[in-house]
Amino acid sequence: MLSNFEFVNPQMFWLFLLLPLVALWYFLKRNQQTATLKISSIQGFRTPKNWLAKFRPLLFLLRLLALAAIIVALARPRTVDESTRTVSNKGIDIVMAIDVSASMLARDLKPNRLEALKDVAARFIRDRITDRIGLVEYAGESFTKTPLTSDKSIVLTSLKTITYNTIIDGGTAIGSGLATSVNRLKESRAKSKVIILLTDGVNNTGFIDPKIASELAVEFGIKVYTIGLGTNGMAQSPIGIRADGGFQYGMQQVEIDETLLKEIAETTGGKYFRATNNTRLEQIYKEINELEKTDIEEFKYTNYNELFRLWVLLALGFLGLELLLRYTVFKSFV
Repeated sequence: MLSNFEFVNPQMFWLFLLLPLVALWYFLKRNQQTATLKISSIQGFRTPKNWLAKFRPLLFLLRLLALAAIIVALARPRTVDESTRTVSNKGIDIVMAIDVSASMLARDLKPNRLEALKDVAARFIRDRITDRIGLVEYAGESFTKTPLTSDKSIVLTSLKTITYNTIIDGGTAIGSGLATSVNRLKESRAKSKVIILLTDGVNNTGFIDPKIASELAVEFGIKVYTIGLGTNGMAQSPIGIRADGGFQYGMQQVEIDETLLKEIAETTGGKYFRATNNTRLEQIYKEINELEKTDIEEFKYTNYNELFRLWVLLALGFLGLELLLRYTVFKSFV
């Protein structure tokens, strides 16, 4: 909420130039403001209140102040309160399907693929101010990490807690991850429904064929953007577990089923991307952010609080006080 003070007719302040002229006129004509009478002695007219005559110019000052208040009132002072309400009239529901298999700990992206993804995805989520976002994890099987929600703090907290664990079966079930994501979006009433499916491997397990999952996405009007994550060639990847429970790393060939990922994207009207480093991964999410624009309508409300009435009342107060004093304390004799 913004509150500003303004004058609707500031040109009226030019009238203040008249005040010095009026004051000068009063100074030059002050001796002609009351009738005069020549007599030989004023002894009989002396009263205890004669000293008040020195304050008679106060009447003119009150009239001058009334005139100044009227000028301010003519300038129409007011306060302006503005508030803005943003409404998304074309919301987008987005499910991010994230591969959490052991290979996501490979160090070809820094510090590893999974952490690099989480960092970039968090910025993407913050940019989708008016959209609902959900998270799906998958490896050898899949499950919903966070259902669709517009509360970005919930999504970001869930994203932060995504880590590799041994609870989920090993392998990469791309079909299962995609099917679970479709299931989260199938009843959505959003005008645009999107899945961002990220993997660093090939579909080697699961009970759902990725092509069938793609057809389900098409049936429910869901667009799928696929991202193959991993450098070209060899990458330092987990190859075993040490006695202390940590991973032992070694160089392994990066295998990504790009043909499948391209087919999924093409079938659903999406697009395939390949992220070989942190910078490219960030560029991909920026590109998706640009491709899936949310139409936002902004309503601005303005409330005006007119203040000129206060100045009119002040002017009337000065004039009333001037008249009261003129016909009481400063009343002239006849």
